[in-house]
This record gives sequence, structure tokens and C-alpha cells, in this order.
Amino acid sequence: MNRQDQSLSKVVTTNQTGLHERLDEIVLRNLNNPFRKPIADHTQFAFDQVIDWLKGRSGELILDSCCGIGESSRHIAHRHPEASVIAVDRSAHRLNKHGNCFEGEIDNLLFVRADLIDFWRLAVAAKWRLSKHFILYPNPYPKSAQVQRRWHASPVFSDLLALGGELTIRSNWKLYIDEFVRALELAGHESCVQLFSADQPMSAFERKYWESGQQSWQCQVQL
Repeated sequence: MNRQDQSLSKVVTTNQTGLHERLDEIVLRNLNNPFRKPIADHTQFAFDQVIDWLKGRSGELILDSCCGIGESSRHIAHRHPEASVIAVDRSAHRLNKHGNCFEGEIDNLLFVRADLIDFWRLAVAAKWRLSKHFILYPNPYPKSAQVQRRWHASPVFSDLLALGGELTIRSNWKLYIDEFVRALELAGHESCVQLFSADQPMSAFERKYWESGQQSWQCQVQL
């Protein structure tokens, strides 16, 4: 469920004409049935390393999920120097690109290779409470049959919500945002949706989308 491997500027195409017809059913089932899949050893090991890194650190905790090569993570860390920023992606290839694209480390930023399906559950079990959580341009999985691979229809949606804080979702596919808003409503959360623009893009995704004339939609919710 990480960011798209397709061409960055490609417009999302889908066989859906609106919200997925089974969205409510899927979201409610997931909210009412905890996910029981065993935690993968590699993600447990990665999470333990994060816990070690956090020892002795104070301040807010910020998560950049599906961070890709980490450009957005660097922006977030610079904007919040008092916070501990953890950037997570499951792709070693994308994370390894970070060192080739950017110079210098940032003291308050840690990159982690892990599966978010397990990482979020471990964070909830450890009673993490985020101040901010970013999920910027997740893979939309636009085919109707792929709906349960979207974060709002995944079995870990309740764990995502349990992490708390200000959650920010961005996508160039408005339907993804509309579905996320509906899932939040079903979970009892009111959100704010708007077109998003800025003087400088936070990532290669935003840069390519904006250069190709596409819009970014943003959903924010205080959990």
C-alpha cells in the first residue's frame, strides 16, 4: 500500500463511478473486528530499533507513513525541529535512494524499513500517541477489486485511527479522499477536505503531479 510505482505524472483511472459499493460494509466490519495476523519478525526488529532510538528523546512524535525516498520526511523534520520524526516505507529500494538524492542527516529524523500493517499495530500496542501523522499520496489501488488494499478499507484502519494526532492524507485522486472521508465518518470522526497547493511541493509526487496540471486533494482530521 505504499506509494505508486506507476509513472508519477500518470492520471489515476478507475472502473468505479463513485464510492465503492461495499465501502460501508468493509469499513464497519474492519472497525468491529481486530486484525489478528501475526507480526512479521522483520517489522518487530525494526520497531525495536525505533524504540531504542526514541530513548532519551523528548518532544512530540510525528510519523510520515509511506515516505518513499523521504523528501517529505525532511520537510517535516525541518519544520518541527523539536519533534522526533519517524519515516516508514516498506521498500528498501526507495529508502536507499534517499542518500543519493539528499545530502546530510537530520538529527530528529529516523528512516525505517517496515510493513505499516504491522508497524502501526506495534505502535498502538506500545501506546504511542502521535502529534501529527502524514500519509502523502498512498498507492490508490484504483481498480474496484482492489478496494481493501486502500488504507481506509484495510483491516488496520482502526489502528491507524488509534495512533491519534492530526492526520493528513493527500492524493491526486479525489475519489480516494472521498472514500477516506466516508470511512472516517463511519468511525465517528469529522474531517476537513480541501484542494491543496503550496509555494514548494513536499515530494517528487507533488512536483510531478503539479507540473502535469493535476490537483492535490487533502483531508485532515484531528483524532
